[in-house]
Amino acid sequence: MSMHRTGRPAGRTTAPAADGAIRAPRAPTLITSVQRALRLLEEVGSHVHGATAKQLARSAGLPLGTTYHLLRTLAHEGYLRREDGRFYYGDSVGGISRADTRQSERVRLRGRMEELRDELGAAVYYAVYQDGEVRLVDVVSGTGQPQVEEWADFRATAHAHAIGLCLLSQLGAEERLDHLSRYRPAALTPSTSGDVRTVLRRLERVRPTMPVLERQEYALGTVCAAVPITVGSVVATMAISLPLEQGDRLGPAAARLRCLVGAMFPAFVRGGGGGAVG
Repeated sequence: MSMHRTGRPAGRTTAPAADGAIRAPRAPTLITSVQRALRLLEEVGSHVHGATAKQLARSAGLPLGTTYHLLRTLAHEGYLRREDGRFYYGDSVGGISRADTRQSERVRLRGRMEELRDELGAAVYYAVYQDGEVRLVDVVSGTGQPQVEEWADFRATAHAHAIGLCLLSQLGAEERLDHLSRYRPAALTPSTSGDVRTVLRRLERVRPTMPVLERQEYALGTVCAAVPITVGSVVATMAISLPLEQGDRLGPAAARLRCLVGAMFPAFVRGGGGGAVG
């Protein structure tokens, strides 16, 4: 650590008080009750068969009255549960653990998407169909692999881009009709179909597990492909986009994407399916 000639650590300053005296810098303010609550949670975890309030107060070094108050609060919020006078972890603690797991899966998924981007030379997208909506979970692009600019809401234009068409193709007939009744197809470009019946016929022709290709239907100058991800009840897709001048690469890149995605799931699907990575 570098020092000034005064002997004080560099970067730390003191200011004169109103009376001219030099006051030492204040230490960070810590919320004592939070510290104590976390200490109690740690102690509960160290007792496999649960622990009484007195045991927890003794092992955490806290007054018994404070311990009772904090335990009641933690139990009320679901972080602890009490059975026969002993305290155990509650469901809310499990929620923290699951959130951490989802975050780890999200990081791993993004890393894999970056590998796909580099191998395929294309921007990579991961999306799900959740609660009746198209949800774009993540996009990985690069200097030479620009992502498609969302100039029209992806959720409302599923009929016009590969991601939406791939997701809708995995739904049942009633769900497709419901979606298209809420988001009526519109001709975004000269290549887009704005007719519901035409869109439905196209969806019926999509072969399961095969890529869906789209050329300049959502945005001029861009071609896209999406492959379905079918694991359990999850409706998801991985997609790529390329500039129009590289359109001849779309078919081979989509076929390669289909092979590579098969090795990724279901290991990552938990991160983006029901809870959707993010």
